[in-house]
This record gives sequence, C-alpha cells and structure tokens, in this order.
Amino acid sequence: MKKNKKFIYLVSPTSISKKFYKDLEKIFKTKKIYYFQLRLKKENKIKIIKIAKRIRKLTKKYNVKFIINDNPNLAIKINADGSHIGQKDFSIKEARKILKNKILGVTCHNSLKLVRNAIKNGADYIALGSFFNTKTKKIKFKASFRTLKKVKKFSEVPIIAIGGINNTNYTKVLLNKANFLAISSYIWKNKKLSPIEAVRKLK
Repeated sequence: MKKNKKFIYLVSPTSISKKFYKDLEKIFKTKKIYYFQLRLKKENKIKIIKIAKRIRKLTKKYNVKFIINDNPNLAIKINADGSHIGQKDFSIKEARKILKNKILGVTCHNSLKLVRNAIKNGADYIALGSFFNTKTKKIKFKASFRTLKKVKKFSEVPIIAIGGINNTNYTKVLLNKANFLAISSYIWKNKKLSPIEAVRKLK
C-alpha cells in the first residue's frame, strides 16, 4: 500500500514545551517521519529561531527534512531544508527566489488551478485538504479524493494530504495515492495516547 516507509509529514504543536524535544526524538526514531514542519504562529522571531536551531540538530541526526512554515527567510537563516507557504503568505516566485534550490511547499486547498500555478512556479510539493475535520484550524476548504486523483493524472509533484488525519482514516488517504500525510493534532493533542503511541498506530 505504501511505497514509502517514511510517509508522515509531521507538523509541530502550536507551542513548544520542555518535554517536546524528547517526544520528537522518540518519534524520529520510528523512521516514519519524512518531513517535520515548524509552525508557530504566535511566538516571536527570537524564540522561533532558538527552537528551530534545536530541532535542526534532531532533523539532521535522523535524516528528516526540516520545513519552516510561512517564512522562507528564516529557513535560509537557520539552514532548514525548505519552507512551506500558504496562498496569502508570499508569492510563490518570491519564495522560490529566496529559497533557491531548497524545498518549497505550497498549500493549494482543493483547487486544481492553484495546483497548476504552484507547479508552474516551481513548487517541490503541494498540500491538498482538508480531507477530514480538524482541530488545528477552522476549515474553509474541503478536498475530496476525486481532486487528489485528478492532480495525480497531470502531476508528478508529491502530494501532502492535510486535515484531520488520524489512525482511523489514514489508510484511506494512502490508498487514494497521497504521497505523504500531514499530521499534527492527532499526535500532539491526543487525549488517549502519548505522541509516540499515536505515531506507532500509524503503520
């Protein structure tokens, strides 16, 4: 079913606790994480840099691609592997100029038009969603597996599926040919399972 053992695109919790780094290392040891995205909307820049530098050491140690959300300049500053941008953050061309040959990911919601535009302007992967309801943010865009299949027909660019993915529905998304699964609240806000237990259920 999965071509890739490393099928998880792990997105950080919204705030970083002291325990977070130990949990993250345990998760990286499972060898299921391909990308890790640092997404801190409410922290100041100095704190984000400090956190990012610490995470960078772990991503290098475990060979995980480190992506900074919304900030190509910061990705360059801390030598991350790349940056992920939404439709309102940066123009894709501008982000590509800043990142040069680093990874550029683009949110495309549920729109084939946005996907085509992202690919034309040099995106290395695109994110589609939300496929399910999610606690991470309010859902403005719902994506269907039909959209996913249509994108697969005209594009070789990897697709990250986002939105409410957990241990009960993740196989369905992989069967519909998503390359990676973006997961956040299932891991970090799970009331029944610790982060490492939550990851282990994704086999």
